[in-house]
Amino acid sequence: MSTKPSLAAAEDFLSFVNASPTPFHAVKSAKERLEKAGFTQIKERDSWASTLQPGGKYYLTRNGSSIVAFAIGKKWKAGNPVGMIGAHTDSPCLRLKPVSKRQSDGFLQVACETYGGGLWHTWFDRDLSIAGRAMVKTKQGNIEQRLVKVERPILRIPTLAIHLERQENFQFNKETQLFPIAGLVAAELNRQGKTVEAKDEQKKDGPFEPLATPLQRHHPYIVDIIAEEIGAEATDIVDFEMVLYDTQKSVIGGLNNELIFSPRLDNLMMSYCSVESLIKSLASSSSLDKDSTIRLIALFDHEEIGSKTAQGANSNLLPAVIRRLSVLPTSDSDNSDKSYNRLDADTATAYEQTLATSFLISADMAHSVHPNYPGKYESEHRPEMNKGTVIKINANARYATNTPGIVLLQEAARRAKPASYSPSSVKQGVPLQLFVVRNDSSCGSTIGPMLSAAMGARTLDMGNPQLSMHSIRETGGAHDVEHAINLFESFFESFDELEKKIIVD
Repeated sequence: MSTKPSLAAAEDFLSFVNASPTPFHAVKSAKERLEKAGFTQIKERDSWASTLQPGGKYYLTRNGSSIVAFAIGKKWKAGNPVGMIGAHTDSPCLRLKPVSKRQSDGFLQVACETYGGGLWHTWFDRDLSIAGRAMVKTKQGNIEQRLVKVERPILRIPTLAIHLERQENFQFNKETQLFPIAGLVAAELNRQGKTVEAKDEQKKDGPFEPLATPLQRHHPYIVDIIAEEIGAEATDIVDFEMVLYDTQKSVIGGLNNELIFSPRLDNLMMSYCSVESLIKSLASSSSLDKDSTIRLIALFDHEEIGSKTAQGANSNLLPAVIRRLSVLPTSDSDNSDKSYNRLDADTATAYEQTLATSFLISADMAHSVHPNYPGKYESEHRPEMNKGTVIKINANARYATNTPGIVLLQEAARRAKPASYSPSSVKQGVPLQLFVVRNDSSCGSTIGPMLSAAMGARTLDMGNPQLSMHSIRETGGAHDVEHAINLFESFFESFDELEKKIIVD
C-alpha cells in the first residue's frame, strides 16, 4: 500500500492497532514509541525526588496494562498546572475462563467469559486467535510476565445454518452458544498418538499443587502453543490471561481510502493519538524551554467494565502521579516563570493548587451519524467522519464537558496545524464537532466524569466519530486520526498560555 501524505497518520495507526490485540500489547506499543522519543521509564515504587528533572521525559506503567507518560517544562514550579489527556487501552472481547477445556460431539471447545458490552453476534464466523500475558517460572525461580500473540487463527464461533432455525432476529445464549471450537477431538488424539478409546488420565505424581495446572485446566495443545510463542516449556507456565481477537488486519477502506476498517477503534485510536501528540509536541529540542506546565497522557485499562480496578481510571493512579508531580522542585534557572510565584511559599497545598489550574481531555471515541438509522440522532448534532474530533456534551454529566473547556479546546483547534488533506486555502486549524444524545435515548459515559470528580480538575470529553462501536470490526474516518493528533499537539503546546487567559474561578 502506497503511503500518501494525507494517510500517513492513519497507516501508522494501523500498525499500532494491529500490534495491540490486548491492553498489555497496547501499553507495549506505547512504550516502544515513547522510548524511541527519549522517554525514560520510572517505577511507582521508587522515589522520584532525585530522578525527575525539569525538561525531562518519563513514563510508568501499572499492571502492564495502564501507562502514564509526561514531560516536565523547564520553567516548572511546584503547584503549577498539568495539561492532561486520558484514554483507555481496553475493548470488549471474549476472555478464556480459568477452566476453559470443553468438548462435545467430537469437537474441542473453549469456554469464554464476555468482557464489557460487546456486540457479541459480530464474533460469530470470524477467524479468531488468542493473545494476552502468561506468568512464567524462570530458571532462577522468579515468576515473570511474557506477552503472547498467536498470529494464526485457531478458534471460531460458528453460526447455526439457516435451514435448522430460521430466526427473524439472531439470538443466542451467551453461556452455552458462544463457545468457540478449536478443532476436532479425533485430530488432537491423533496428534498425541492416542486412540478415541484412550482416556486422558491426569498424572497423579509430582509436587502438591493447590490448583489444577494450566495443562489440566485448558486444552494441552493451547498451552503448548502459548509456550512456543514465549519460548518456554508448557510446564513452566504458572497461569495466564488470554483473550480472543480477530486475526483479520486493520485496513484503509472506502472508494477513496477515506475510511478505516478495524477492531478496537474504541479506544486504541484515541490512545494512539494521545501518544503521538505528546511525542510530536516535544519534537523540537526547545519545546519545553519556556513551558511552566507538565504535559501528560494517561492510558487506563478496564474502562469498558467500569474502571473500578487498581489500573482503572477510578483508581488512585492518576491522582497519585499528580500528587507526586505537584511538589517537584523548580529548575535551578533564575529565569523561571514568575507568574506562579504565589505557589512558592506553601508547597503543602501544591497538589490542590495544581489540580485547580490543570485541565484534562478525556479522549474516547464518539458516535458518527449512521446513514441507515438517521432517526437515532439529535437533528442538529450529527457528527460526520473526517470532519473533526467530536466534543461530547450531556446535561446530566454523563460527559464532563462544560463551556470553559469548549472555549479552551476551540482555541487549541484554531491554532493547530491543518490536516495534510485540507484545501490549500486552510492555513491553520482543525475542525471540531458537537454531539448530544436525543432526550429519548440513553447516553454512554467514559473516564471524564469520574476523573473530574476525583481530582476536581477541569475536564472535557471528546473523541473521533466512528460506526459499529463495540463490534468486533468497527469503522472510522482515515483523516480524523490526523485531526486528533494535530488538535492534541496544539493543546499541549498552547495550554501554558491558554490556562492563564480563560478565567472562571
